[in-house]
Amino acid sequence: MHFSPGQRWISNAEPELGLGTILRIEGRSIQVLFAKAGVLRHYAAHAAPLVRAEFRIGQKISGKGSSFTVERVETHQGLLHYYSGATCVVEGELDDVQSLSQADERLLSGRLDRPDRFDFRLEALNRRAGARRGVDFGLGAARIALVPHQLRVAQIGASRRPPRLLLADEVGLGKTIEAGMILTRLIASGRVERVLVLLPEPLVYQWFVELLRRFNLQFSIFDEERCEAIEVGGDKRNPFEDEQLVITDLAFLSGNARRAEQVYAAGWDLIVVDEAHHLAWTPQAASREYSVVETLATATPGVILLTATPEQLGRTGHFARLRLLDPARYHDLERYTAEAEGYLGLSRIAAKLADGDALDADEKTELGRRLGDDASSQALLQRLDGDAAVASELLDALIDRHGTGRVMFRNRRAVVGGFPKRVPTIEILDGAELRDDQQQRLLTEFLSDIQQPPTQHEYDYTDDPRLPWLIGVLEKHPRDKFLLICRSQAKVLALEEAVRTRSGINLARFHEGLSIIHRDRNAAYFADPEGARLLICSEIGSEGRNFQFAHHLILWDVPLDPDLLEQRIGRLDRIGQQHDIVLHAVAFSGSAQHVLLRWYSEGLDALRVSPADGRELYKRFGADLAERAATHALEGTDPDQELDSLIAETRASHEELSRLVHAGRDRLLELASSREARDETLREALLAVDADLETEDFILRLFEQFGVEHEETGPRTWVLDPEYLSTEGFSGLKDGPQTVTFDRATALAREELPLLRNDHPMVVGALDLLLEGEQGNAAFLVDDALPPRTVLIEAVYVLECIAQRSLGIDRFLPPLPLRVVVDTKLQAREYRPNPVSLKKSVDRAVDFNRYRKFLAQLVPPMLERCETLARDVSVREIDTALATAKAALDGDVARLDALRAVNPAVRAEEVDALRAERDGIVDALPRARPRLDAVRFVCSQDFLSLR
Repeated sequence: MHFSPGQRWISNAEPELGLGTILRIEGRSIQVLFAKAGVLRHYAAHAAPLVRAEFRIGQKISGKGSSFTVERVETHQGLLHYYSGATCVVEGELDDVQSLSQADERLLSGRLDRPDRFDFRLEALNRRAGARRGVDFGLGAARIALVPHQLRVAQIGASRRPPRLLLADEVGLGKTIEAGMILTRLIASGRVERVLVLLPEPLVYQWFVELLRRFNLQFSIFDEERCEAIEVGGDKRNPFEDEQLVITDLAFLSGNARRAEQVYAAGWDLIVVDEAHHLAWTPQAASREYSVVETLATATPGVILLTATPEQLGRTGHFARLRLLDPARYHDLERYTAEAEGYLGLSRIAAKLADGDALDADEKTELGRRLGDDASSQALLQRLDGDAAVASELLDALIDRHGTGRVMFRNRRAVVGGFPKRVPTIEILDGAELRDDQQQRLLTEFLSDIQQPPTQHEYDYTDDPRLPWLIGVLEKHPRDKFLLICRSQAKVLALEEAVRTRSGINLARFHEGLSIIHRDRNAAYFADPEGARLLICSEIGSEGRNFQFAHHLILWDVPLDPDLLEQRIGRLDRIGQQHDIVLHAVAFSGSAQHVLLRWYSEGLDALRVSPADGRELYKRFGADLAERAATHALEGTDPDQELDSLIAETRASHEELSRLVHAGRDRLLELASSREARDETLREALLAVDADLETEDFILRLFEQFGVEHEETGPRTWVLDPEYLSTEGFSGLKDGPQTVTFDRATALAREELPLLRNDHPMVVGALDLLLEGEQGNAAFLVDDALPPRTVLIEAVYVLECIAQRSLGIDRFLPPLPLRVVVDTKLQAREYRPNPVSLKKSVDRAVDFNRYRKFLAQLVPPMLERCETLARDVSVREIDTALATAKAALDGDVARLDALRAVNPAVRAEEVDALRAERDGIVDALPRARPRLDAVRFVCSQDFLSLR
């Protein structure tokens, strides 16, 4: 695409904006003004969703205060000049709204499609409108399990204006998935466009894959090399303006002042920060990473922070995270600490209300004080005794007043439930049987493993003394699948060679040295019931993958960091797992690996339960543990009093921290996380889409329109074959045939398969291709079921509301097809085509040119009447949408106003944003206008006898 200022372009993603004008070109970005909608868009030039607005000879256009038919088109200095007689209009002078369908002209000129394609176009318009209106739009095609607590967080988080949230679920509950769902929904609804994800370097690739594979979001990874490549052109352009969706390493920014300044200047709608507990802050000083995030959070409307560390293990750190979200509310650490202590007492009252236990007199007094002057809540308190419904209402009132409930979500494994039991099977082999060289190799391997990243090391396991144990475990369970995760790619390759040499078991490997496609194929081979029984993974296998169809995990080595161990176990230990998780581990007595297994088993019991304090214990004991393990292996002391002392100290700290976390649990916050959005609207919508087999049929028929053939290979699973693809604009099949599925369970088990829904990028792209083109927008049908001398015009208009995408107006009025039918007496008619006639029309050859003179007389007045009827229908649809929007948004504003009166965590900015959204929608809806999209001429059989 070649851009020049003054050119007119149309947005593929938002055709309702009308014609846009190129204002300026800056390096690799362009600025486009859609004046009719009052919208200014910035696009990366190489990926702009734009199509040139070019009009042909014979088309009608409007500009400079008049309409005319194009007789000649010329190009001068990159701009199109349209001529009609002596009149010349440069494309920049065109009106911002033009009739782009040209359906009437196609009909009158005899350029027609089969009548069944008219019906398909109408079906496509209806399905697109229905999809955009849904609360699940953007999430239907996301590869997610419908886990209630995750969907609740996503539903609430995506509704915040803007979202400034702390996701603090316990490990294994899916904070990344929750953030991804919120992000996907906000992007799909248009409420955010520019997103920055800030991560520790080891998580960059994991997030990239997770957002792409699970949520169909194409982010770009930015590092110094990427920035320098963009700057090569020497245009002094900010490299972070080159893409809308960016992932980068936070340490990269904090260590480079120039890049940090560029990130600040780029401007973002939303930032997401994972591992936020690593952002160090005290009242006296802040780390460079914290300062970067703080600067961005101050200037960015939306902020989502993710942390796994419980508040009780670092209240100062927790306050530091909250002040990033709302510095006006959280500005004094001492005041916050006192307030948090007060909420602990209130949490005990909340727990009693939730469990149905009676409150004593002191607790009732405290509850009354907390409820303040609210008469209705005080009246409820007087009626509390023994009434479960009253207790529930009082609990809701407390949740409304809760300090961090508006900004923080914390779900617990024990409350969520659905997790399997962990069954460790640890085998300790006799270290006395090892040769000196074998002992040395084990120690060298341990020392390499505990480095970050692991040191480069060559492995040869063909003679490893642990190999017989591994083969024995596999042979003991001949029908089960095993996942083996180890520290590095080098280990994967060495283990693969050793196992293949010693055993005939089918296996696959998974490591960072493989391409994404190769990894997907190997993961699919492992998922196949007839495929690999053993998948050998490097640490990358513990990042973001779902292998819960297996329930055996082999720990060839054990990481020093408890969080990393939890990540490994989490590949199998997931909600919905149908079996107990069997954890297989081996070590030789006296080895460093044995020390590490003892520490986990005896100090944390981490192979049986998920410890909430793993990171804190690692901070306290990790360095000593590594040193003690190496020393133990070198000295061979048994019994080792220093080791026993370290394990005992760890166990005591673990018990102390566990008591602290349990005693300091904010039950009110946990209840707030689980009770809000109890209607589960999002989950119900996704379940309905999953069960909709008609959508599956429609999508396959949509692909057929472009020559994409399909063959079923399994239940609701198809191979799409692009051999006869009719256009290069069809996305998703450039690499050849693609297997896809419409079944959520299959998509979760086989992550290489796209889950197709109406909001999947491949489907959205195909819909755009169809509806932006002419296919099906002009047709001619002979309906044998019509009475003699009957002629009808069937017209489809699209009611479009031009407004800022950030308003999310589609939930009330998406581009809505309006179908009207009139006869030659210009009367509205009820009409549905006869299916038999439609089928016959596919093969019926009609010389349409014979009837063009009749159409020239009949069509214009009939279409004029159709337009009048469409406007009448539009008024009713607009009134309905307006009433729905006012009822919903006025109610939201009233609820938020009432909530702000009792909860200081409700920010004035949030209320103001909601009011501005309501006012913008109420202002925009009445300006919606119908646009002719498609027309079909319908006649009785005797019309063909006309001369």
